[in-house]
Amino acid sequence: MGNFLNMIKRMKQLFARIGVLLLLLWVASSGIAQDLIARQAPVDKKLKAVDSLALVIQIKTELTEFPAFDIYPSWNKKSVHTYEGAKVPDSYIFNLSGFHMPTPNTRVTSKFGPRGRRMHNGIDVKVQIGDTIYAAFDGKVRMVRNQGRRVGYGRYVVIRHPNGLETVYGHLSKQLVAEDQLVRAGEPIGLGGNTGRSFGSHLHFETLFLGIPINPAFMFDFPNQDIVADTFTFNYSKSARKSDVVSGDGTIYHRVRRGDTLSRIASQRGVSINTLCRLNGIKRTSILRIGQVLRCS
Repeated sequence: MGNFLNMIKRMKQLFARIGVLLLLLWVASSGIAQDLIARQAPVDKKLKAVDSLALVIQIKTELTEFPAFDIYPSWNKKSVHTYEGAKVPDSYIFNLSGFHMPTPNTRVTSKFGPRGRRMHNGIDVKVQIGDTIYAAFDGKVRMVRNQGRRVGYGRYVVIRHPNGLETVYGHLSKQLVAEDQLVRAGEPIGLGGNTGRSFGSHLHFETLFLGIPINPAFMFDFPNQDIVADTFTFNYSKSARKSDVVSGDGTIYHRVRRGDTLSRIASQRGVSINTLCRLNGIKRTSILRIGQVLRCS
């Protein structure tokens, strides 16, 4: 009798399972299951879109708050040019789109390169005291300082940009931004002036990469108020020594040391004395001064 009851119980369980399967088959064939799946698909898509948008916003925020954070080792507010521990790549491409000329004035009064015993790390553009100076690209203000009367840059601003460049605006009469402030390309950041080591009002404009000066003329065409190209490729010379000044196009400038002569420098650099003289506008009989900067390539 017990075995018979157990058999009946098992048969009921079997019929119950068959019923569930038949019900599922009916639901599937009726299109209800497909409809539920179809309704869920847009929901999943929207959730993914929201997640992607949030990620994009987060990345943009980080790039704005910490421009070029993957290149620069620190947010240094102590020095314009020095970056300890920075690893300089052999080559780097700068995106110059989204630029704005720092001044509408077109007259360049002093070019990048050796200037007597010193290296002129930027270009000077004639402006009047009070002329508006603009940020060249979107970025974040790293330094707003005043070096004092007849010293260095005078009143100046340094901005770091997401494309990896840093720009310096010197000899200002007034700064219109504060350190750590976010700025947009074309936003006023200062007024033209004659502060610092300056003889007549002008804008001293520098472009830097990890503290290395790059000739702004490679990127900015002030006479035509435009950029030279949409991108600029920075090349770093491994042959340069620590005391050398290296431009962003790989050009090497030699700083004269005690005991240096034109023949010795020419031999070290693998160039002729005539080439050194031509590049620097000097003669074979010119007297070299310690600290003088000579272009070697």
